[in-house]
Amino acid sequence: MELRIFTEPQQGATYDELLAVAQAAERFGYGAFFRSDHYLAMNTEGLPGPTDAWISLAGIARETSTIRLGTLVTSATFRYPGPLAISVAQVDQMSGGRVDLGIGAGWYEEEHRAYGIPFPPLKERFERLEESLAVITGLWRTPLGETFSYDGTHLTVKNSPALPKPRQPQGPPVLIGGTGKKKTPALAAKYANEFNVPFQSIDDTRDVFERVRLACKTIDRDPAELVYSNALVLCCGRTEEEIAKRALNIGREVSELRENGLAGSPAELVDKIGRYAEAGSQRIYLQTLDLGDLDHLELVASEVVPQLS
Repeated sequence: MELRIFTEPQQGATYDELLAVAQAAERFGYGAFFRSDHYLAMNTEGLPGPTDAWISLAGIARETSTIRLGTLVTSATFRYPGPLAISVAQVDQMSGGRVDLGIGAGWYEEEHRAYGIPFPPLKERFERLEESLAVITGLWRTPLGETFSYDGTHLTVKNSPALPKPRQPQGPPVLIGGTGKKKTPALAAKYANEFNVPFQSIDDTRDVFERVRLACKTIDRDPAELVYSNALVLCCGRTEEEIAKRALNIGREVSELRENGLAGSPAELVDKIGRYAEAGSQRIYLQTLDLGDLDHLELVASEVVPQLS
């Protein structure tokens, strides 16, 4: 089981705060530093305002050396796939090949309205996501000296030189996530290296993973080629007082966090992570909401991670 740090900077964070968390995560031995890709806060003012996901990851790429970096997840509505492929390839180069691309159809209508981004109906958003995946992976995997073309319903690419190339030969691993019954598993089977189930119970996680495995078998892909992961909110403490303080700092109740997230003592976290592993999870993204509490990350790294190997 690998643990990765997952942040939500639209809730209120500067680049410097994100960098401090990423560097601490690297220092403590976490597998990756991920961030959401949102432009509008949820249930808070979100001061000082949003940071762009790929601009901030580019900066972090130059100030870290080993930890992987990525998005959970970039919305396909935010960027045309050609320019997105260029941005991600460049950050992959800047990091020495440490980037993962998490990408989804987009869901938060208010942020689209707030920043003038078109928000098509759900069916079209999934169509655009599928075409974006075809274009992005096609551009990355086109051999040097050849061109890439694509003719879709919403997207057309003609004779692209398909440059620049990412550092990773076949391009950064692609992460797709969600709880959809058919379309999301089918897209994951076709394009993903990793499938993520966000904020779901152990039983629901098991069911979603099985749908993805069945989708892989439908197209004769080995389901074992994918990494299966979860995202869960983190709230760990050595004492009940410490747990309660951390829950208060992120505006949540301890009992609710214990039920729906990874909350409690290090021993409780080890037990619950073990049950997610039994359901098929190989990675957990720890949603870290208090970015100033680096001791929280150190606690999990020192008292939870050693018990997972």
